[in-house]
Amino acid sequence: MSREIVTLEVDGALLRPLRESDVDSITRHANDRDVWRNLRDAFPHPYGPDDARKFLAMQAEPSSTARVFGIDVGGTIVGACGLHPQPDVYARSAEIGYWLGSAFHGRGLMTKVVRAVTEFGFGHEWMERIYASVFEWNPASMRVLEKCGYVREGVLRKSVFKDGQLIDAALYARVR
Repeated sequence: MSREIVTLEVDGALLRPLRESDVDSITRHANDRDVWRNLRDAFPHPYGPDDARKFLAMQAEPSSTARVFGIDVGGTIVGACGLHPQPDVYARSAEIGYWLGSAFHGRGLMTKVVRAVTEFGFGHEWMERIYASVFEWNPASMRVLEKCGYVREGVLRKSVFKDGQLIDAALYARVR
């Protein structure tokens, strides 16, 4: 994906590139055990300002192919959604990942965000498939994907060790 600056508007939020001035708001909304519990361990808990700076630095690396949008509500970053193009034989696919501060759950915001980022991804002619893996205890995220046209392709049994538990993950995908 190219590095041009892109913003996307959805009802209730602006999806925009992250910047250094977002460190405090990222930290405030990311430092939440309930957010951490639904993400890979690369997303730490507790989550501090240094973690936010590392996250911003990863997005700025010239070798990064990911496109990550901050979810800006009223000038504050309350979450993020990104597309991560895959290498090698999976080069026509991208993984979508997202998180949203707990104070913003249950408002339908993430459905709008995932829909917009998915459409952005399919705007690239090489993109044929976008997929996500969701932990078994996160039915809200499964509903978000289903509302956005993703189909449950299967269950990866006992594939995730998180929070001291071995759990299943559901694999969702949407194809062009």
